[in-house]
Amino acid sequence: MTTNRYFCDELVAMAAELLEQGGVPAEPAQLISETLVEGDLMGHTTHGLALLPAYLRELESGTMKSRGRPAVISGNLAAVVWDGDYLNGIYLTRLAVEEALERSREQPVVTYLIRRSHHIGCLAAYMPEIIEAGRIGILMASDPSVALVAPFGGRDPVYSPNPIAAGIPAGPNGPVILDMSTSVTAAGVVHRHNKAGTPLPGQWLLSRDGEPTDDPAAFDNGGSILPLGGLDTGYKGYALGLLVEALTSGLAGFGRAEEPTTWGTSVCLQIINPDAFAGLSALEREMGRVTEACRGSRPRHGGQDVRVPGDRALALKAEQLSRGVVVNSELAETLHERCNKAGVQFPAAIEEGVD
Repeated sequence: MTTNRYFCDELVAMAAELLEQGGVPAEPAQLISETLVEGDLMGHTTHGLALLPAYLRELESGTMKSRGRPAVISGNLAAVVWDGDYLNGIYLTRLAVEEALERSREQPVVTYLIRRSHHIGCLAAYMPEIIEAGRIGILMASDPSVALVAPFGGRDPVYSPNPIAAGIPAGPNGPVILDMSTSVTAAGVVHRHNKAGTPLPGQWLLSRDGEPTDDPAAFDNGGSILPLGGLDTGYKGYALGLLVEALTSGLAGFGRAEEPTTWGTSVCLQIINPDAFAGLSALEREMGRVTEACRGSRPRHGGQDVRVPGDRALALKAEQLSRGVVVNSELAETLHERCNKAGVQFPAAIEEGVD
């Protein structure tokens, strides 16, 4: 599949205008668009602009609310629960990050829970802002409307991939940014391989009959995704998946017990202020020491240099800010069609035929 590069700001402006055409006010539309493109900049292409057509369809159907504010279910200075009423989850999560960072000036740890949020995009995309503020951020999400992942030892899907992301300041050589599903892979990766007609890199799925397979088509035929660790150590990913269920839907008080059918997310955001503990400089000193030891570890025979989680994403972001954001031709065509129908200017490619 061919790809082209586009200026970052032009992609953000295009996405924001399409969202505004869909009824989203200007400020939320800008926040959503910036976060989608941030996902692409960091290499999480299944959770970047690739989500925009689905978001626009959800706005058209009314299953994603276009405007409004979250309702406060309960809260104090350190702990807040919102009902998002299926507003765009990126907008809700960006609001929560902003408020939590402000409250963390006075509180050691601030936790925001959002129930009935719509999809929140790429979790790693929220971390740079948190790290720049000198905070540790932890973000978790689950979708109580879907069952995609089988519990370890089972074959029937029960819960969603339940990702966890974190951002940790680690000094001048770069932070730690992790973003991982508690399943072997995410549904978007499976769908991408299925659409391309290519097998998955490993036997990451179970067929409807409970047999391990690398055939992505098995997923749409009653199959399930294995928990992180697969057939060998999947009990670890299974346990982590249940932890995410507890910290998102469980603490927010809305999830699978209510049997929702709308595409949505239960969200747990936690902001930790290092200055309330041993201090930011101490955190950066300790994390800087261990991350540099990791980077300095001798690679395995024939292997690449060791990276710290986030190194590749931040290097890719810097490269794409300089040369342009890579967008595959299929997505570009879809967005171009959307723009033509809405009377929105689609950006001109600045570099064509990128491999």
